[in-house]
Amino acid sequence: MAASVAFIFHIGYIAGMAYTFEVVAEPRRREILDLLRDRDRLVGELVAELRLAQPTVSKHLKVLHRAGLVEVRRDAQRRWYRLRPQPLAEIDLWLAPYRSLWETSLNALEHHLDTMPDGTAPDDEEE
Repeated sequence: MAASVAFIFHIGYIAGMAYTFEVVAEPRRREILDLLRDRDRLVGELVAELRLAQPTVSKHLKVLHRAGLVEVRRDAQRRWYRLRPQPLAEIDLWLAPYRSLWETSLNALEHHLDTMPDGTAPDDEEE
């Protein structure tokens, strides 16, 4: 039974991460996340920064909220939006092994460049 619960959790985790990828694949939503990274913002501020219609920004905020990437705080008639980075941390954790592959490649390139004679490139060898 514990194995089936773990499997269901894993499937849910992967599905949630896939949805997060889908949500952040949209460039305007990434812009909104970038703006919210600095500080909480009102919808009107986001509309002014992004130069988009208010209904368009609200639609993107609704999708981001559904994905758990933003939270909303009501203050009288105003709604403040705040970044919720936890879903991004899950993606970052998943990307960690791939990042180490990239770092290994960069280290190999650095080693190759360090072992080349100064002032020459592999194609510059004398004939």
